[in-house]
Amino acid sequence: MAMNKNTVLAWATWIMIFVGLGLIALGAFRYDEIAGWGFAAVGFGFFANAWVFNALKGRV
Repeated sequence: MAMNKNTVLAWATWIMIFVGLGLIALGAFRYDEIAGWGFAAVGFGFFANAWVFNALKGRV
């Protein structure tokens, strides 16, 4: 399987979306104290990075 730059960015985007969802789920369901807010904030940061990676497809 040939991995050019666009497929690498696509894989990275999907991985970051799944990790972001996992972190938000941890913050929402596992941690009831203030640490849950941190997990959710990092999860949304992963979403922001995935958005940037998706926007870079075809331009790099």
